Amino acid sequence: MPMTTRAAIQTASGQPLIIDELDLPDPRPDQAVLKLLASGICHSQVHELHDGRTRPTAFGHEATGVVVKAGSAVTRVREGDRAIVTWVRREPLRMGQDDRWCGATYRDSPIPWPHFTWSEHTIVSEQYLVPIAAEEPADLCSIIGCAVLTGAGAVIHTTRVQPGDSVALFGAGGVGLSAVRAAAIRGADPIIAVDLRADKLRLAREFGATHAVNASETDPVEAVVDLSGGGVDYAFDAIGVRQTTETINEVTRPGSMGAGNEGGTAVLIGVPGNEMTLDPRAMLSAHRRYATSFGASNPDRDFPIFLRWYRDGLFPLDRLVTDRYRLEQINEACAALKAGEVMGRAIMEYE
Repeated sequence: MPMTTRAAIQTASGQPLIIDELDLPDPRPDQAVLKLLASGICHSQVHELHDGRTRPTAFGHEATGVVVKAGSAVTRVREGDRAIVTWVRREPLRMGQDDRWCGATYRDSPIPWPHFTWSEHTIVSEQYLVPIAAEEPADLCSIIGCAVLTGAGAVIHTTRVQPGDSVALFGAGGVGLSAVRAAAIRGADPIIAVDLRADKLRLAREFGATHAVNASETDPVEAVVDLSGGGVDYAFDAIGVRQTTETINEVTRPGSMGAGNEGGTAVLIGVPGNEMTLDPRAMLSAHRRYATSFGASNPDRDFPIFLRWYRDGLFPLDRLVTDRYRLEQINEACAALKAGEVMGRAIMEYE
């Protein structure tokens, strides 16, 4: 039977979210309905609150929940199972497939997302679900579906950081700290964290940063180049503002026009603005590379690895979750995130 659920809904771009009821249909054959236990609050949603997407809409793309209904063709989960909700499909869309609409509606208007998690329940294709054991911590697992897969994935998949590689990370929030920790697990050295806040830099050191640069007190380019002996092998931007998207290219080590003498790689992992400027001749002459990454993670392969890291004491998910809210506090949470007041990753809890 169709059902309703409370959710954070935006009826016009830029307007505060309201808590109201969404209508959920019976799941399609490939879908499941989950009672959510916790949801991450990602900075990309701060951008989405002001985008041109169709309204009304709901938000959120990383969570954990319990399956309460499963479609007839669902094979990955059964009713009663726990699962992580992520925005990464297990399989790419085939020609002609369209999963932009999950089927949920608000006052008869369709919600234009394949998933949403700022709600007490969600309806989603099993393509976005990864089952987990009942004993896994639901609150901590909720951030694996975006923050961890993006930051850690960029390190282990996009760049394949190796022992002894030098790394700089701009932005010590949830994604940035995940990248710092993955770099430490991979044996990178040095690992240089850059942020504007001393408290975030202290937390970055706990996650494995060997050096911390407060960009409010010193020139980050000069500091990173000096600490790395001429520039890092890999520089990651987990913020996405124009200044950092350009700066990460400046702190990578230069190569030369000689054969095989390649420079460093800059990697953008934060959601950026619309413009940036790079000097293509300087990049060419120094053999620098610029890449983008949403983590390149495969949920089925990587989520068990991230959970094992946590169980083995290698990845402190409990330290990464630094702020907790209720659904009714969603506007407060978004304001804190936009102001840079969230130390690591904020989550919403539903129980």
